[in-house]
Amino acid sequence: MNPAHNTILAQVHADVWHANTLATAPAQVLPTGDAALDAQLPGGGWPVGALSEILQPAGVHSEWRLLLPALAHSGTGAVVLVGPPQPPFGPALAAQGLHTRRLLWVAATLPAQRLWAAEQALRCADVDAVLAWLPQARADQLRRLQMAAASFNKLLWVLRPEQVQHDSSPAVLRVWVVPVGVPVADASMADGLALRVLKRRGPPLAQALHLHARSRHRSGLAAAHASRRP
Repeated sequence: MNPAHNTILAQVHADVWHANTLATAPAQVLPTGDAALDAQLPGGGWPVGALSEILQPAGVHSEWRLLLPALAHSGTGAVVLVGPPQPPFGPALAAQGLHTRRLLWVAATLPAQRLWAAEQALRCADVDAVLAWLPQARADQLRRLQMAAASFNKLLWVLRPEQVQHDSSPAVLRVWVVPVGVPVADASMADGLALRVLKRRGPPLAQALHLHARSRHRSGLAAAHASRRP
């Protein structure tokens, strides 16, 4: 066989993903800040230029505890929050390295408004990451956001209820997360997070991961909560 053909075939073989192996394609990723989680994600982190979904039970808001370590090191550009259930509390985020000057909160309420705002943010050159709360989004709408994230090489997380875990989704990564060790009402002081990787480019992950709380995270949150008291 022609040596050039051998080279091409070898490259194709390297690029082919096998369902029984974890993908290690040279796609850009952002480390999660947790070695145990990085070890279970293709490339070793959150995918850049792709849609990641975070699913949670009703009343649970663990997204900041999960994403803060990565967001604090995601660059210096804006982090756009589209339709969060409550305003971000700056001191707690700043204590973990995410400066409030990077945050842009879009208080959109209607689903169409949130989808539009998320897509526009992904197209903005000054934006590093987008977090969008889209509980009612359809697969075709998510696909449009996935395409925008890929086209403009942005970090994109979409927050959705756990009830949609069996619905079709274009997300390259889907995780389910819940705090452990405390009642849901006290989730900010949980011992850690229980996380299941529902979808990734690789074999299914049968077991849940326990991501332990970091001492720096607890001390930062404690200081932030203390400053909030009268």
